[in-house]
Amino acid sequence: MIKRVKLGDHGYDIVIEHGALCRAGELFDLRRRVLIVTDDGVPSQYSDAIEEACRAPYRFVLEQGEASKNIDNLTGMLCMMTKNGFGRGDCVVAVGGGVCGDIAGFAAAVYMRGIDFYNVPTTVLSQVDSSVGGKTAIDLLGVKNVVGAFKQPAKVLIDPDTLSTLPMRHVNNGLCEALKMAATSDPELFGLFEHGDVFGDLELITERSLDVKIAVVEADEREAGPRRVLNFGHTIGHGIESATSPALLHGECVALGMLPMCSPEMRRRLAAISGRLGLPASFCFDKTAAADAMTHDKKGGDGGIYAVFVEEPGKYEIRKTEITELIRRMEDVL
Repeated sequence: MIKRVKLGDHGYDIVIEHGALCRAGELFDLRRRVLIVTDDGVPSQYSDAIEEACRAPYRFVLEQGEASKNIDNLTGMLCMMTKNGFGRGDCVVAVGGGVCGDIAGFAAAVYMRGIDFYNVPTTVLSQVDSSVGGKTAIDLLGVKNVVGAFKQPAKVLIDPDTLSTLPMRHVNNGLCEALKMAATSDPELFGLFEHGDVFGDLELITERSLDVKIAVVEADEREAGPRRVLNFGHTIGHGIESATSPALLHGECVALGMLPMCSPEMRRRLAAISGRLGLPASFCFDKTAAADAMTHDKKGGDGGIYAVFVEEPGKYEIRKTEITELIRRMEDVL
């Protein structure tokens, strides 16, 4: 299956196919210098498959976890490319989850003012969400994704077979991003989360989540308005993530972050789904530290933060909200 992201002259294909990783040499142009970015939690055979298809591969391996999205690792990638003579005709390939995609894409965005970037997401979270849309970033001074750039990939390769090695906690972690899109934009998908065979329908969930993501990105590539819907649960979630890292994963924090941003009935339904998925519906954390992180939220503007509120599945509202109200909601609900 191929899904197209239509963005004019920088649109791209998402290839979804069992065994597609073995065809990377056909699907990507790897007859050049290639920086392969992965982490030590990703089975090495996935990056090996990319390397075998490259004419001149170089591998940069991160430590697993959000903490690796830092300026030192970014500098290391840029130095590796510079020392090995990478030019504007060369490329970067991310093989792994959202952390790999974020920092590798950012390196591709800034090296020589931009070189080609391919994404091979190997986690549920990156396959349903973060590999598509062009957001790339690193964290700085404890603030998540505060330094980054929009860099659309040249192509995305999703091989569902790579999920076979993923721990169940990470499967559930990624499903939270699909649940986010179901809550705001796809009531039928939300119903699947409530009553269906979630783990038996992972591929369907991936496809429907990508349909939502693609439609939103095509309508608002650089988050000037409608794309903000994808931030449902993220303002409070990022604050919790900053306060709890590494105890909670990103999706687990978003699961918590959605609860204060919806009606009581929707909150009850989301909490029940979280229970089905093994996601937290409550957690003890330093609310002062979370609130401090929220004040640095890049979604803010003069007079507040653009926050997403959901009353029922498929119905949402984006409105500028004072940080004090968001903190109050977090404290009242969590």
